[in-house]
Amino acid sequence: MSTLQETAHQVRRDIVRMVHGVQSGHPGGSLGCADFLTALYFKIMKHNPAFSMDGLNEDIFILSNGHISPVFYSCLARSGYFPVSELSTFRKLSSRLQGHPTTHEDLPGVRIASGSLGQGLSVAIGAALSKKLNKDPQLVFSLHGDGELQEGQIWEAVMFAAHHKVDNLIATVDWNGQQIDGPTDKVMSLGNITEKFEAFGWTTLQMQGNDMDDVIKVLEEAKSLTGKGKPIAIMMHTLMGKGVDFMENDHGWHGIAPNDEQLAKALAQLPETLGDY
Repeated sequence: MSTLQETAHQVRRDIVRMVHGVQSGHPGGSLGCADFLTALYFKIMKHNPAFSMDGLNEDIFILSNGHISPVFYSCLARSGYFPVSELSTFRKLSSRLQGHPTTHEDLPGVRIASGSLGQGLSVAIGAALSKKLNKDPQLVFSLHGDGELQEGQIWEAVMFAAHHKVDNLIATVDWNGQQIDGPTDKVMSLGNITEKFEAFGWTTLQMQGNDMDDVIKVLEEAKSLTGKGKPIAIMMHTLMGKGVDFMENDHGWHGIAPNDEQLAKALAQLPETLGDY
C-alpha cells in the first residue's frame, strides 16, 4: 500500500497548507480521514473524474460532515476532477472551493451541499434507492462524523435504510471521539455506536482508519457484504489531526488553522510525495 500511503501524505500536506493559507478551515477531522478518502478515490470506488451529476454506472460518495472539505477537495483534485493548482483558492472570494462544499459552484465531484450536519445519510439513501430503480449495480458510500450522530435525522435515516433494505449503501462513521466543543463523551455521550446500528438492523464492521492496509481490507469486506438485504455501517476509529503530532487527538484543532511556525512543524512531519500545488 506504499503508493496509497504516499498519496495520503500529500493529501495531508494539502490540508494544512490550505487552511493555513486563509487562516480558516477544519484541519483536525480532515487529517484523520485522509487515509480513508485516499483509499476510496484511488483504490476502492469506480468513479469518473469527467463527472456527471447523476452518477449512473459509477460509485457515488456523499460527504455528510462537510466541514472536512479540505481532505475532500484534495482527493478530488489529486484524482483528476479539477486542477490541483485550484487548491490554492480554498475559502477565498469567488472560489469554487468554499469552506463547506456547495453545488451552485459547479465543482466536479460535489453532488450535495453539506456541512449542515445530519443530512448526508438521507441523501445517500436516496441515491442508493435511485440506483436500485435504475438497475445500476454500483454502490453509494457516505462519511459522517461521530458528533454528527447527535442529530436526530441520522437515526430516522438509519431506521429507514434498514426497513427498506438499502443494501447498496456503505456508511462510515469517523469515530474519533472529538467534536468542536470537546470530547463527544463529555458533550453528549454516544454510547456504543456499533450496538446502536446493529439494533436498527444494519451490518457493522470495525476499521482502523489510520492504517491503510486495514482501510482497504475493511472496505473490500464491506463491498462483499452488499446485496444481502442490509445496509452496511463501518465504525472507523481515527485520531483527529493524524500525522501532525501536536494536533493529534486534540479537539482544539477541529476548526482552527496553524500559524506560520506551526505550519512549518507540520510540513516537516509530512513528506512531499506528489508535489505541492
